[in-house]
Amino acid sequence: MTICDSMMETHVPCTLEEERRIVTELISEAEDNLKEGNLYFVISNRWYTSWQRSSREPTRPGPIDNHDIIDTQSDASDPQLCRRLEEGVDYVLVPQQVWRKLVEWYKGGPTIQRKLICQRFQSYSVEVYPLCLKLTDSRDKSSATIRSSKQASVGQLYELVCSARGVSKEKARIWDYFEKKKSVLLDPSSERTLEESCLQVDHDILLEVDENASSKYDMSSAGNELALVPVGPTRSDATNTMPGANGHSNRSMFWKDPFEHDSSSGFGEREKRGLRGLHNLGNTCFMNSTLQCLAHTPPFVDYFLKDYSDDINEDNPLGMRGELATAVGELLRKLWSYGKNAVAPRFFKTELARFAPQFSGYNQHDCQEMLSFLLDGLHEDLNKVKQKSYTESKDSDGRPDDEVAEEMWKYHKARNDSVIVDVCQGQYKSTLVCPDCGKFSITFDPFMYLTLPLPTSLTRSMTVSVFYGDRTPYTVTVPKDGSLGDLSNAIGAACGLKDDESLLLADVYAHKVYKYLETPLLSLSEIRDNDRIVAYRFNQMHRGPGKAKLEILHSEQKQDAEISGKLFGIPLVAYVNTERHSGSDIDAVISGLLSPLHRTHSPAGSLEDTTVGEKEFSFSVFWLDRYSSGLKPLESDFVPNPLSATRLVVKWDEKEHEKYDSSSYLNDLPEVYKETSSVAEEVSLFSCLEAFLAEEPLGPDDMWRCPACKEHRQANKKLNLWKLPEILVFHLKRFAYTRFLKNKIDTFVNFPIHDLDLSKYVKNKEGESYLYELYAISNHEGGMGGGHYTAYAKLMDENKWYEFDDSRVSAIDESKIKSSAAYVLFYRRVRSESEASSMDED
Repeated sequence: MTICDSMMETHVPCTLEEERRIVTELISEAEDNLKEGNLYFVISNRWYTSWQRSSREPTRPGPIDNHDIIDTQSDASDPQLCRRLEEGVDYVLVPQQVWRKLVEWYKGGPTIQRKLICQRFQSYSVEVYPLCLKLTDSRDKSSATIRSSKQASVGQLYELVCSARGVSKEKARIWDYFEKKKSVLLDPSSERTLEESCLQVDHDILLEVDENASSKYDMSSAGNELALVPVGPTRSDATNTMPGANGHSNRSMFWKDPFEHDSSSGFGEREKRGLRGLHNLGNTCFMNSTLQCLAHTPPFVDYFLKDYSDDINEDNPLGMRGELATAVGELLRKLWSYGKNAVAPRFFKTELARFAPQFSGYNQHDCQEMLSFLLDGLHEDLNKVKQKSYTESKDSDGRPDDEVAEEMWKYHKARNDSVIVDVCQGQYKSTLVCPDCGKFSITFDPFMYLTLPLPTSLTRSMTVSVFYGDRTPYTVTVPKDGSLGDLSNAIGAACGLKDDESLLLADVYAHKVYKYLETPLLSLSEIRDNDRIVAYRFNQMHRGPGKAKLEILHSEQKQDAEISGKLFGIPLVAYVNTERHSGSDIDAVISGLLSPLHRTHSPAGSLEDTTVGEKEFSFSVFWLDRYSSGLKPLESDFVPNPLSATRLVVKWDEKEHEKYDSSSYLNDLPEVYKETSSVAEEVSLFSCLEAFLAEEPLGPDDMWRCPACKEHRQANKKLNLWKLPEILVFHLKRFAYTRFLKNKIDTFVNFPIHDLDLSKYVKNKEGESYLYELYAISNHEGGMGGGHYTAYAKLMDENKWYEFDDSRVSAIDESKIKSSAAYVLFYRRVRSESEASSMDED
């Protein structure tokens, strides 16, 4: 039987190449016809990757299986995605036409459908996580969930709520019910979107029904927008700017010092400032961590809490009309107002999404990318240079370094003059040397922060469970950039593999073999730390031509013939001849595999008191169709598939559980790697800096055109620090990317808290202090595609550290702030006595 013949009933094309050609053409067609409302479908990346890689394997993947990305608490008729999933890591998106083809070929599911929406600046995105609003009905305090697109209007929200609760729209009033308090009355005639109205994921809304209401009720304060109905104005409301006649803010007319104490606010004189948390609006911990670090940067606090309106550049084409700077300033004034109540940065998030659509929605993002955007954006909004003159970058041409550096900094300042440049920008010296003629080029370039690589071990620890009579986990050390062959050899040596034996490695997921690992050259980077890998040990004579794999799965005895959700334990694998087998043959194979579990330790293959006839089995055995989730009774005359593993399911009843000790053998597998030791790999911040400054060749895609050779060369590049800023930011490069894998490096970096002396790394000896003190840290805990961000920041007035975990703020001892979660470090220059004296005189 050919592969084509065996796939006829599932309508799969004859070749995988044909499948990929069809999918590629359909994706290209969909990308050429983007329009709002187009349907996309979410598919588990685990399954999709298996389909993509199937060209290197003899078998196709099973049916589409999205269960690993579905929230188990959601209704089966309306499956919802797990929170904090990342595209390309946990799921992929395919157009409707591709989904139809994949379902036609492989069946499976469940179906998770989403729509394409058009955002600002005509950018399209798939709304993977629609808004999930928590509705409270004031009449009986009952609650319900309302799901809607964030692009839906407030008026459409009224229609949804009224339809769900059986209420006339004229009698309904819907409130923004943030923190269970009525704060904003939503206008049913408004065309503003829910995103523009600052409604976020899991946001609370309140329905009030006025039975005596007329068809039109007074919303005079709202017009066609939102009616703001504050419950007691906060201190920060008094500092908000007022719109001028030209649509911009008349900032200076209404400026009020947020540190000026208002006796009517009810706060005591001893209330501390700078200790307000930020509410998490839905995976916004990355944003909150970044903002808290900036909000505790002393020069920024001094600047944004004063009147900076004269610095705003509304005409800069590279800026955001000053609106980003205004949003940051308003938020910082709230964070530094009296009191400790957390602030909801909804307006800031909305403004952020306007200018940086990549941060819209509710996915987790990288706080360093957020920091980079904010610093660049604030600089352009606050750039005092209105007309940028053209300056041509010049090479050193043998001139003294200090002369060239000063010239380049002067040119840079002529085009870039803002508080960001004054506070955050430094300068480094870059030297390129041609490997052929020796020609060198020296330039001096500005920097905003330093991204430091983490020197890590060249080896990797991996745990694999070997099945051979019993199950034994072996932990081996292999090259980090090694291959599957390296892992197989290491496991073989650890378990004492004989010359006439071999190992079959497999990735086990959801109690099934997700993938057989049989390609020796497969990169180990494709095996993740949280994968569970088994190695089945066989005599060579049991494998090879004329043999077929049997994969034995375990299921609890149920009345129905469905398998989904009922598997348990670890699959077992055996090789059998490709000839026809009787029921007793299969029964003997299963008994042999289960013999190590036998409570009486009966010899392998013994059927004990069970008489097995030609047409019966001692076990309840079913055949699992690879292209559906259904089970079919196993006929006594059975021929295994020689081209792929044949899956058989043994249904366990009480008799089997009494006869075999499944708990000691079929329990959960260990992960490939799970750090349990309290002693982690450690490097110093200085070694990271030295790795950053070390000479290295440019990459093949980053060639330098040598002015002497007139050819592109893979030059050697050397960096040196030349000029350091007042605020020095170190970004530790914890996230590593390869072609197939994204991985986080959890190496502990030992960094100084006080007296970070960088004198020996700075080539410019102009007499400035190069001594720094740590004042803030952005932390990331967890792995790729999720995790959680927090911040540590020092309150300078009292010389004390605090932890900012979204809305929660608590004191933390300085001895506790060093951890392997440290991701972005913020240092402030410690001025020498002479420098401090000079600044005081100025």
